[in-house]
Formats: sequence, C-alpha cells, structure tokens
Amino acid sequence: MKRSLVVKVTAGQDAPERCSQAFTVASVALASGVDVSLWLTGESSWFALPGRAAEFDLPHAAPLPDLIDALLAGGRVTLCTQCAARRAITGADVLPGVRIAGAQVFVQEALADGAQALVY
Repeated sequence: MKRSLVVKVTAGQDAPERCSQAFTVASVALASGVDVSLWLTGESSWFALPGRAAEFDLPHAAPLPDLIDALLAGGRVTLCTQCAARRAITGADVLPGVRIAGAQVFVQEALADGAQALVY
C-alpha cells in the first residue's frame, strides 16, 4: 500500500515558523516519492493567490514560492472553501493548479488507507 501525506496549514504570516515547517515537510515528503496533498486554511489561504508567497520571508527557510511550485507540480494544493469565502477569494483568483474544496474532501483524504494527516 502506498503511503500518502495530507498536510493542513493553518498559519501564515502570523506564525511564520509553523507555516514554513508545514510547507517544508510537505515538500520533503513529495521529493521522497510520497503522494502529498497540502491544504491551505486560515491565514495560509492567502498563499493561494499569485505573488503572495513571494512576500513571505523567514531567515534560513526555503523560499515559499519554490515550495509551492514544487507542490503544485507534483502534489495537490487545496484552498479551504470556507476560508476562501471569508477572504472573498474565488477560483478565478488562485494560482493555476490550486483547487478549492471543503471539509468533506479533507476528511476523505485524511482517512484514506495509508494516509497520514498533519496539521500545522
């Protein structure tokens, strides 16, 4: 059975170390051949928008735009439906490849056979 990793990021600029850690763990898992699904929720929702990751700066951390690009290229990146709505973000606003989905999809992914879910 192939393992998968579902990472939910709740932090953004408000908690940069926690945010960076989530993106880094997801990216390392992806580079290791793991099927990765990254969920943007709460303040991390803003990183679904073009240019927003470039505004993120944390010393000694991998550049967030590079991590997002890798995750979009080889994994799945999802923006929480309710989080998007609260921020007036629509499907037309997000980076190419970002999907908008809700809790039902998150639960389905997190409870799939072989899945491991992490929340940051």
